[in-house]
Amino acid sequence: MAAITASMVAELRARTDAPMMECKKALTEADGDMTRAEEILRVKLGNKAGKAASRVTAEGVVAAAVQGDNGALIEVNCETDFVSKNDAFLAFANALASLVAEHNPADVAALSALPLSQESFGPTVEDVRKGLIGKIGENMTIRRFQRYAGAGKLAHYLHGTRIGVIVAFDGDDVAAKDVAMHVAAMKPVALSSAEVPADLIEKERKIATEKAAESGKAAEFQTKMVDGAVAKYLKEVSLLDQVFVKAADGKQTVAAMLKEKATALKGFTLFVVGEGIEKKVDDFAAEVAAQVAAAKGQ
Repeated sequence: MAAITASMVAELRARTDAPMMECKKALTEADGDMTRAEEILRVKLGNKAGKAASRVTAEGVVAAAVQGDNGALIEVNCETDFVSKNDAFLAFANALASLVAEHNPADVAALSALPLSQESFGPTVEDVRKGLIGKIGENMTIRRFQRYAGAGKLAHYLHGTRIGVIVAFDGDDVAAKDVAMHVAAMKPVALSSAEVPADLIEKERKIATEKAAESGKAAEFQTKMVDGAVAKYLKEVSLLDQVFVKAADGKQTVAAMLKEKATALKGFTLFVVGEGIEKKVDDFAAEVAAQVAAAKGQ
């Protein structure tokens, strides 16, 4: 049996918003497996337990650049929120977005080799990155980017510097911009239900199956419960099936709005700063205890 520490309980609580004791019980049942413990809480507490799972856990910015029918979205990370507001860091991120849109690098390594000069640093992106690290005193990394070219018209939306969206479309500019804002707010995982990754569907089906089993109802009814839960999940995470955030009647879907505006959506990309990155959480109590112990030993 794995030892369940206070820091593990705190991490699970941060991910799920579940009560501390429920987190501890789930971790104990999962033998310390954080992912399994989160699933157990989803079964017991429903979707409420997953609401905090997308909280940002790393710092940095998302930047965008659109140049005609070419466009790019990029995430650049740093260590602290303070540096994410630094003018030099922001300029670096914006310059990278423009480079991706213009030059179509194959990956981060190729982007890092492109020519760039900033703050007397250069002649490449990598040289500028290293120079800014030395000047600002904090590590910086280029995490990911997505480029669009020849996919029709492009619209983008940045919610501050932490959430960025770019959409490829044909049709009405205003409708496309509204969809970009909708994506930033509702965070769909795919354009349609048919495009939702199989692993996400399987995870949701597993949770629904366990929850149905706990209901104690007949097997036939449990199957219907599981199918219904999965169908509901697909509608919630598929962009075209989601209720449009600006729907006057509170019911109109994104697909219906786009049809009304004679607009076809071809694809989208959503970046949330730090999504999927585990950020180190300092155990201040342990740190203070260690300092006290060290002082006593002097």
